[in-house]
Amino acid sequence: MDSNITLQTKQMIDSLKAVCTNFGLGNASSEYKIITELFLYKFLNDKFLFEAKRVEPALAKLSPADAEKQLAQMTDDDYELFLLGFGPDTAKLKQTHFISYLFNRKNEENFHTVFDDTLLDIATYNIDIFSVRTGGQSKMRLFSGISQHVIEAEKKDDFCRAIIDKIAECSFDSVFEQKYDFFAQIFEYLIKDYNKDFGKYAEYYTPHSIASIIAKIMVPNGAKNVTVYDPAAGSGTLVLALAHEIGESNCTIYTQDISQKSNEFLRLNLILNNLVHSLPNVVHDDTLLRPYHKNAKGDGLATFDYIVSNPPFNMDFSDSRDTLAGDNYKKRFWAGVPNIPNKDKDKMAIYLMFLQHIIYSLGPKGKAAGVVVPTGFLTAGSGIQKKIREHLVKERMLRGVISMPSNIFASTGTNVSILFLDRENKDGNVILMDASKLGTKVKVDGKNQRTVLSDNEITKIIDTFNAGELEDDFCVAVSYADIEVKKLSFSAGQYFEVKIEYVDLTPKEFAEKMTGFTVRLDELFAESRRLESEIKTQLGRVKYE
Repeated sequence: MDSNITLQTKQMIDSLKAVCTNFGLGNASSEYKIITELFLYKFLNDKFLFEAKRVEPALAKLSPADAEKQLAQMTDDDYELFLLGFGPDTAKLKQTHFISYLFNRKNEENFHTVFDDTLLDIATYNIDIFSVRTGGQSKMRLFSGISQHVIEAEKKDDFCRAIIDKIAECSFDSVFEQKYDFFAQIFEYLIKDYNKDFGKYAEYYTPHSIASIIAKIMVPNGAKNVTVYDPAAGSGTLVLALAHEIGESNCTIYTQDISQKSNEFLRLNLILNNLVHSLPNVVHDDTLLRPYHKNAKGDGLATFDYIVSNPPFNMDFSDSRDTLAGDNYKKRFWAGVPNIPNKDKDKMAIYLMFLQHIIYSLGPKGKAAGVVVPTGFLTAGSGIQKKIREHLVKERMLRGVISMPSNIFASTGTNVSILFLDRENKDGNVILMDASKLGTKVKVDGKNQRTVLSDNEITKIIDTFNAGELEDDFCVAVSYADIEVKKLSFSAGQYFEVKIEYVDLTPKEFAEKMTGFTVRLDELFAESRRLESEIKTQLGRVKYE
């Protein structure tokens, strides 16, 4: 990958954020919408030109500006015919939608209206393909316009002029063949200031190291024509990593998330990574109360080949708790629903609800589900946690568990483990791994401490797990019977052999060691008697007053 284009792209993102700051929009609630919509507009424009050169080879020799000029000179009929050569994953743009067209009009009066109208027209023109939906079937459009966020009317034109200058400066033309490898990195940079507080359910941001580990363990040998699901998708880090491992053309993604902001980020992520065909399956709604995706008959929930999820761990869902505990939900939440604590309602263990939903949604031959859970789940001696572990063992659908280092998430100190489920692992061993000692602690943004895994450590985790290799104090393979003997513990440490080191000693060395032990023991006994006497003396001085 050309590091120069990476640098240029990051500089463009930084310059857009600087423009927002200069116009009083820095750190405003609207900033993320402005930045992401502008980046998406830039991407769609450059992707269109890239595909245009494929459809019309004569354009390939021209610069982006000259190519746009050539397209602008086409008649309406010729241009409509030209658009027929595009695939469904590329947004259709009119000649008046090009960045160069707007750039040439930037000095007009009321330019902000021209800019906003262009974005809105692109959204309308592509609404059937590029929108995501709510549970109520409303379509969420690509763009909503940007000048509306500038309160002072006299500054709207200048704001839009500054913006068009920035996005016209560089081109993505050279990186569209890179797809995921480039845009995964850029996406993370793009939203790094906006991934905190994603919404009610999207509590944590999933590091790419964890996403990569999950994807490569779940799909060691590729797959074709499979479905991938995340019921708490957030910005889509997990499903995108898995889709890339499978192959974007070999899978269809299904997601749901209650956060509108998360769904907007997810849509952008899917578009950037050539998964436009999955956009109709992105749903903004409450997964627990109103799961959207149904089976082919429409009389029950859909099941999926692969499920990945990093659900929120603890959250207040007291308003819906009694509903979820009702008869209509008992089949899905068979292990139970957490009670409402007397204090700290936000500590309700909502991840247990998502975990049950995931198990329920895994297809009859579902290969795996990589699920991030608090490490305490692995050994809890009672309650819903134990019921779920008991179910996984009884149904013979556990592939393995990896306990991760502390602070693997920058936003939380909660120790996490990755749970791998596999309905076809009926008779195989279960791989338990303790990777908690790996990684290096670093400061993130100068404040939060985070554990970062090196590339070699990531490779070690993946290769050791997939091969089922045994390594002292790191990885062990156990049977379902072994787990039952250990009272359903999923913690690797409880299965490691306790090793006793034997050292050859001469009679003289043995006698010296025993003498040393005896002398030390006598010293401890003497100290104990001294303390006993002192305590009695002090007690004797205590008088009633």
